[in-house]
Amino acid sequence: MLDAIEFETGPAPQTSLIVLHGLGADGRDFEPVCQALQLQALGDVRFVLPHAPERPVTLNGGYRMPAWFDILGPHPAPAEDEAGLRAAQAQIAALLDREVARGVPARRIVLMGFSQGCAMTLMTALRYPARLGGAVGLSGYLPLAGRTAAERSAANADLPLFLAHGRQDGIVIPARGRASRDTLQALGYAVDWHEYDMDHSVSLEELQDLNDWLLRQLRA
Repeated sequence: MLDAIEFETGPAPQTSLIVLHGLGADGRDFEPVCQALQLQALGDVRFVLPHAPERPVTLNGGYRMPAWFDILGPHPAPAEDEAGLRAAQAQIAALLDREVARGVPARRIVLMGFSQGCAMTLMTALRYPARLGGAVGLSGYLPLAGRTAAERSAANADLPLFLAHGRQDGIVIPARGRASRDTLQALGYAVDWHEYDMDHSVSLEELQDLNDWLLRQLRA
């Protein structure tokens, strides 16, 4: 099981938000974002912020850092680290399983990620065998896009998606995010798409839109 930071807004959580950080960060990176969310209307909420394992990253000269998977080159890379993606998917799915075992219904669990964490959110949520409450992808993209149609689970074929991207993002270029949006919409997903005047970051406007979306999805 991945090491993770956890905190709860009350003693009996019936909603869980699992948040996946980006390359070179750790679970602490999104603590301020989670603490800023105003989700009191949902009752007690558990936040789970796992730490990615350290691994050499090819794009960064083999330097070891927290990473959900290897990046083999700049976009468009010659290939994706399929083995790393699938290993991380299994680890993240185990976190989802644990929340269900703790008594949180799968439909009250939202998986969320930034950059590499966005990639892992989409990779995992669309394949998870039980219907989740939603998936949130910030400043990232859909990995193994060509495999999604064949590998997605029937349970999450109608999974609500919140995707957001900065128009000045120089790390994951906006065109890559839009291409992922278009692929997902073509597969029939209801994508709530947002763009903001920012770089590879999170804005206050984005956070408010996300807060509103979470309340809409989880109140239903």
